[in-house]
Amino acid sequence: MSRIGKQSITLPAGVKFRVADGSFHVEGPKGKVSQAIPAPIGVEANDNVLKVTRKDDARQTRALHGLTRALLANAVQGVSKGFSKSLDIVGVGFRAEVKGRELQMALGYSHPVVFSIPQGIDIAVDKNTRITVSGADRQKVGQVAAEIRGLREPDVYKGKGIRYSDERLRMKVGKAGSK
Repeated sequence: MSRIGKQSITLPAGVKFRVADGSFHVEGPKGKVSQAIPAPIGVEANDNVLKVTRKDDARQTRALHGLTRALLANAVQGVSKGFSKSLDIVGVGFRAEVKGRELQMALGYSHPVVFSIPQGIDIAVDKNTRITVSGADRQKVGQVAAEIRGLREPDVYKGKGIRYSDERLRMKVGKAGSK
């Protein structure tokens, strides 16, 4: 039995769960998340407790068992508490601001960089240099944060660019340090 897959998931108050058409749908105060359930995997709901089951012990089925349980647990946590990632903008004159459903940034290019915010994602900017990406879908939050970081990846020589708040950048010395 999968160690992850056999663990049960408790639904918090205010979270609704249903299975329909080979996928599960979770709805809560922070939003909605739906995910497809692989064919050999089943989900049972009893008194606000979710249990993920599998039909056989094939290698692929065992792998999908733990994966489906983890995706379901992330969906339940996302609609009840939400997920967030923080990014820092480092550089002289680098800044960001939210205007409507767009994130406008000055990143040292000759033009402003405009990033349109997808549905289900909220972006907040603190002190013009701290971007917080939040939402109910963990995968979508991580993907949007990675796309924003990719607009100006951190430079290993000067340290300028967009980086995750908990990211430690390993700086290189450059030409003068090689002598």
